Amino acid sequence: MTAETTALPGVSEHLERLIAYSETLHAHPETAWQEHRAARWTAELLEESGFSVETAYLGFPTAVRGCYGSGRRRVGLIVEYDALPGLGHACGHNLIAAMSAGAAIALRPWADRLDLRVDVIATPAEEGGGGKIELLDAGAFRDLDLALMAHPAPVDAPRAEPYAVAHDHVRFTGRAAHAAAYPHEGRNANDAFVIAQVALGLLRQQLPPGTRVHGVQTVGGQAPNAIPEVTEGRWYTRAESLAQLEPLRRRVERCFEAGALATGTALEFTPESQPYSEFRTDERALEIYTRHALALGRRFDAPAEQQTMNRASTDMGNVSRHVPAIHPYIGLGCFPVSNHQPGFAAVCVGEAANRVIADGATLLARTAHEYFAQTPGAGPLGAGAAGSAPAAGRRAGEEPA
Repeated sequence: MTAETTALPGVSEHLERLIAYSETLHAHPETAWQEHRAARWTAELLEESGFSVETAYLGFPTAVRGCYGSGRRRVGLIVEYDALPGLGHACGHNLIAAMSAGAAIALRPWADRLDLRVDVIATPAEEGGGGKIELLDAGAFRDLDLALMAHPAPVDAPRAEPYAVAHDHVRFTGRAAHAAAYPHEGRNANDAFVIAQVALGLLRQQLPPGTRVHGVQTVGGQAPNAIPEVTEGRWYTRAESLAQLEPLRRRVERCFEAGALATGTALEFTPESQPYSEFRTDERALEIYTRHALALGRRFDAPAEQQTMNRASTDMGNVSRHVPAIHPYIGLGCFPVSNHQPGFAAVCVGEAANRVIADGATLLARTAHEYFAQTPGAGPLGAGAAGSAPAAGRRAGEEPA
């Protein structure tokens, strides 16, 4: 066995380029469906690395697919690169992009030996837009044998356990009037929002455990001496599964209907995307990832209350219902600073971020390498892989996609 076949995938020779790519994304944040520069920079990185690249993938202007190899088995490394409005890369999607692209690049030398095609699928609009769900419906993930990505967090947490979530846009339409001279002529759309939020606050006592309801009013009126004619907001409803989500969402909608009924305004309660699903973890891939992570010096012993980023909803959950997948969280060591805070955006560049890129890309690549090396029909098993493994197949009890 040659030195090449006994080696394990790594990213040391590509790390400087990956860090530069991540820092460029971080310095130029783009929100959901607007990731035009991010898509271009991702395509350029993949083309430089020998991948064949499709831009505007499946008709989505900010989606990209890069492919390397021509094997019968296919692994997908999933890129996210959208940022948060007003917060930039406070969820660390710049690091997700660098880890997934880096892992794909690291897998190139093994593609032929493992009868593998390496796909990088760069997906828009994870932060509320459901980009992966739209791509899934268009067939983007249909032919994958395994889908991998890792997400930055305050601490390491290997298993994704996200809530299913519905994203809704709320709009009340009333009638404007002078607030002092003719208030009785108005229909106050802001009062409708107040009543709805009071109803939601009272509803929370009766919500099942493991549910979340939260949102923000984005339009509240124009002037204090004018009865607000239009108010708007965005509201999220979360539950343990899609099956539990829809009845809960209906209860939330009734709270907004109460606001409209009480104030004589009209309500529009409109989905912003398809609901995000709970996650189905591929246990064999997760075991491989966890074992290599421990060997690399990652630790999973942080207190449970610090690991709860693994409950955050993701449209990767929908992908996991059709393709064997994992979505581990990799720690920046920054707790109590956590995702969706300005301080988290700050730690998504620098020394800790660079280690996350190096470790995350390496771990995703090594997970794919061992997963397919253990599959019947693959080439020789590289050093560092477990000796024998169960035959390849879908998770127990799962129907074909």
